Amino acid sequence: MNRTRHLRISLFLAVAIFVFGVIGYSLIEDWILIDAVYMTAITLSTVGYKEVHDLSETGRIFTVVLVIVGVGFTVYVAGAIVQFMVEVRIRTILGRRRLDRKINRMKNHFIVCGYGRIGRVLCRNLEGNPIDLVVVDNDPENVSIMDQDNVLYVSGDATDEDNLTKAGIERAKGLVAALGSDADNVFLVLTARQLNPKLFIVARAGEVKSKSKLKAAGANKVESPYEMGAASMAQRIIRPTVTSFLDLAFAQQRTDIQMEEIPVSSDSKLVNVMLKDSGIRQRFNLIIIAIKKDDDDMLFNPSFESRLQEGDTVIAVGDIGNLQRLEKELNPSAGGNRSFVP
Repeated sequence: MNRTRHLRISLFLAVAIFVFGVIGYSLIEDWILIDAVYMTAITLSTVGYKEVHDLSETGRIFTVVLVIVGVGFTVYVAGAIVQFMVEVRIRTILGRRRLDRKINRMKNHFIVCGYGRIGRVLCRNLEGNPIDLVVVDNDPENVSIMDQDNVLYVSGDATDEDNLTKAGIERAKGLVAALGSDADNVFLVLTARQLNPKLFIVARAGEVKSKSKLKAAGANKVESPYEMGAASMAQRIIRPTVTSFLDLAFAQQRTDIQMEEIPVSSDSKLVNVMLKDSGIRQRFNLIIIAIKKDDDDMLFNPSFESRLQEGDTVIAVGDIGNLQRLEKELNPSAGGNRSFVP
């Protein structure tokens, strides 16, 4: 920032010296504007052309002063411009290398392809969660926005295997295909699935007919923002209280209530324990909404005799602090390190 400010001041002074020369020749020699501009230009640039008109003694003294001050300062400004350009280039290279080093160290992260309206909102909603993100986008405007948002990114075509490799797709846990067109997303899903067969892929579909193609290409989940938006608006009309509650439960700024899913690991003391004997309600003051079994079967409003098994996922609602305490019970290996706090 200081370098940029210094460069702006230098350029302003350079213009001021040029204007000073024009005004000086106009007043001292009584020249018209074009002659004064021309004489000032050839004097400051030291090209050595013949004088426009014969100079008076005062005019020659003014020219000597203009040469000494103007030429020296012009050289200084030129040097400042070169230095600024070199430093900007060096910072760009070093900054890119730092980004590459961070990306190369990442594992089990998510790759978001496309930083447009959908991709940027998605990344903002994932902020504050224990999920590492790498964005891939080739739009110059989006690249500048990613710099402002302090996002780890790879600048390039997301459908290019080399760019996905730079984003660490072999080590990634999941990928979000949020490119502008469905055709690009289909090709991206095919490429990503080929590079990492175990990758969890969520794809954006602009049209309903594209959903089947994206699933056939290898997407695990396909979402249509337009359908989701319309369905959400309908629910707000039909069930306004329910949607208001869900908004509160998923609001990142709330700390008194949150809805979370917590996996049950094999080293938990609550494995094979019935809910009535687990003490979850009494000790943590949480509400168990559902239990997702290992075979993806969803057990809603589980009875007090339901048993927690390894591989289950408990969906609970309550205070963030209590949710973290419950995680220590259900998933001791994670140590309660998952950040539920915004």
